[in-house]
Amino acid sequence: MILHRFALAAAAIAILTAVPAHGPGYHIVKSYTLGGDGGWDYLALDTVGHRLFISRQNRVMVVDPETGRQIGEIPGFNRSHGIAFDYKTGHGFATSGGDSSVIMFDLKSLRVLGRTTAAPDADAILFDPATGHIFTFNGDSKSSSVIDGQSGKRIGTIDLGAGPEFGVSDGAGKVFVNLEEDGEIAEIDAKTLKVTRTWPLGSCKGATGLAIDREHHILFSGCRTKVMAISSATDGKLITTLPIGAGVDATRYDPGTGNAFASTGDGTLTVIHEDAPDKFSVAETDTTMQGARTMEIDERMHRVFTVSARFGPPPAESTAQNPRRRPPMLPGTFTLLVLGT
Repeated sequence: MILHRFALAAAAIAILTAVPAHGPGYHIVKSYTLGGDGGWDYLALDTVGHRLFISRQNRVMVVDPETGRQIGEIPGFNRSHGIAFDYKTGHGFATSGGDSSVIMFDLKSLRVLGRTTAAPDADAILFDPATGHIFTFNGDSKSSSVIDGQSGKRIGTIDLGAGPEFGVSDGAGKVFVNLEEDGEIAEIDAKTLKVTRTWPLGSCKGATGLAIDREHHILFSGCRTKVMAISSATDGKLITTLPIGAGVDATRYDPGTGNAFASTGDGTLTVIHEDAPDKFSVAETDTTMQGARTMEIDERMHRVFTVSARFGPPPAESTAQNPRRRPPMLPGTFTLLVLGT
């Protein structure tokens, strides 16, 4: 899911355009220039400490979302990706995909407590409250590594048979994960560490972000075929697909508003409303910033966080270091956007 793999090719120069403040729906209410070098990937909101964690290539930035001020940093990563929190143990976990590891840190002090080996291309990560386990999703390895939340040690590996992307927990012993290559969802028994079933997502290909409505057992998959595939976690039935922007990487669901979100690299945020557990509609499509394809939400304040940067023109020729001729990120332009209504 590495954001910089895709976002750096998104545009020569990304332009920040906010929806007018008087307009309806979600719009940019705050914009903070965070700066700093390196690409980025997942965002995760610490709901207890009210801090926003942002993976930044070789580190994790910790930011006060109210002021945009950086208040901490966790170093030592080789391609940082997903971030998860276990509030019972006071531990945080973040994947380091370049060296196939997971770093465990103290949630209060941010001090690194240990590192354990997961698998090559360790990417997304989640905490399952029913078991106290951490699950990583390892794209190239087509597996999930399972880590004990107390010790930080790996206790199991689940063969998924296809490359996974993002996953979610239902909080009652089941974990669901998008299988990106196949456009499917796999259901995992979090206790036995076995895949119990999979189901297809219709026209969805390149399934990336995944969100869940736990009350109604609904899953929201963001797909690179520019749709959100909505399926039942109960019986695996595909309920519907709805259009979203191009280059999705994250989806989220806010139970307080009944809104599901898809953030896409084309600089849009699609809001899909759950009219009923079997009926959904596109409520609005809002402007963010080109390359802003990862996201987090604040369920308490009903806000959306996303990040991106501006880029220069792509190089005229490819090199061994940059074979895809990715445009360079302009120094000091990495930006946090806060959207609200």
